[in-house]
Amino acid sequence: MFSVVSTAFVTFSTIVIFLLSAGLTFFIVRKYLAKKHLNLLYWSSGLIVFTIAVLLEILMANNIYDRFIIDLYLFLVAVLVQFLALGSFALFGNKKFLNYYYIYSVLATIFLIATLILYPVGDIIRSHIVFGVLPLGITISSSVVTFPAAVFIIIIAAISYRKFHSNKLLSIIAGVIVVSVAGTLFIVKIPVFLYYAEFIGILLLWLGFM
Repeated sequence: MFSVVSTAFVTFSTIVIFLLSAGLTFFIVRKYLAKKHLNLLYWSSGLIVFTIAVLLEILMANNIYDRFIIDLYLFLVAVLVQFLALGSFALFGNKKFLNYYYIYSVLATIFLIATLILYPVGDIIRSHIVFGVLPLGITISSSVVTFPAAVFIIIIAAISYRKFHSNKLLSIIAGVIVVSVAGTLFIVKIPVFLYYAEFIGILLLWLGFM
């Protein structure tokens, strides 16, 4: 169900999420540079994408947008889930599965870019957030990118926690899952929960990495 929210609420929420995300991104990038773990590279890349997407949410909340910004936002929230899935695959440690997912990711991303170019989205900003009927081609291509990635993240999360039994890892995995869900909410049209999911996801990641 679509819920109308105010400009002030959306702007305040997105600014808080942006600051939390930017701070966490800086911390994880430093951690990757120190440890050179592949999963940290992908998770930090995903958070960079997430931070840029939230910055676009701030702009859109204040009616600063055009077709390019909307298309870029739709691209980023889909690719975000892909980066988080790559991080999960890297944590799992199976190079064969990771290589297969590389191939799938490239093909799915090309498909997404092609549909964004071919099918004009139009003005789908409603009550300061992205909400509207997407062209069928973009809905399909976004789903091809995000839904398999989200499923892989959940499966690998269960396997990884069973293997490591780490509460911090559990918090990281939970945060990755919640942020991934936030990245797919525009597809399933539940925008009222978008900012709650983003906020909770970032807090879980902070708890896990700190």
